[in-house]
Amino acid sequence: MFSKACKYAINSMIFLATLPEGEERLGLKDIANAINSPEAFTAKILQTLVRENLLVSIKGPNGGFQISESGKKVPLHRVVQVIDGDSVFTGCALGLQECSEKRPCAVHQKFKAIRDHLTGMMMTTTLADMANGIRQGVSYLKY
Repeated sequence: MFSKACKYAINSMIFLATLPEGEERLGLKDIANAINSPEAFTAKILQTLVRENLLVSIKGPNGGFQISESGKKVPLHRVVQVIDGDSVFTGCALGLQECSEKRPCAVHQKFKAIRDHLTGMMMTTTLADMANGIRQGVSYLKY
């Protein structure tokens, strides 16, 4: 459903959101290791998130990445939108160029309901919500 880059972006943001206050900044290696992601690929993803003001990048020996003030309240929908665009929320399940109420694909009506539910869930779920599940041990970022 989501691209590999999007999965890593979501996991990176959630992981950073779980860090205790005062320790919210981590380097690339630590983030990549925590989410089981290749470093070079993670670096590109994190830079995209920095450009979109979801993360802050600080250079130097005590540098690293941390969630920006605006990023702390961001819904998961925004992270997906930044990395994968809107296609997961608006695209055709069968990949047709034109799929609408007027000209629906074979699964349009059923998939539309699923897509709308997913969009609603992603719009109302924040990084803080996901981080709480990790902190409580009811959900995980890697095996």
